[in-house]
Amino acid sequence: MPRAIWNGAVLAESDNTVVVEGNHYFPADAINKQYFQASETHTTCPWKGVASYYSIEVDGQVNKDAAWYYPSTKEKAKNIEGYVAFWKGVKVETK
Repeated sequence: MPRAIWNGAVLAESDNTVVVEGNHYFPADAINKQYFQASETHTTCPWKGVASYYSIEVDGQVNKDAAWYYPSTKEKAKNIEGYVAFWKGVKVETK
């Protein structure tokens, strides 16, 4: 079962991830919300749409904008709408 880990904490875990461009996107109900803080950061992907970000906080350490999601995607990316992906040192294990 894929799971996302940072600073020793399991941030998300699900058998229902969707892999897009090498990133595992986790369903919103698979994330451990206590580690997530909404961010004001937004970026735009030409084919997915506008991404929103979360900063991750574990044991007082913050990983700014380490998770992203598309609250409303363009048509070609509807399969990941609302799903959460990670970067910036967050390790996604697939075993």
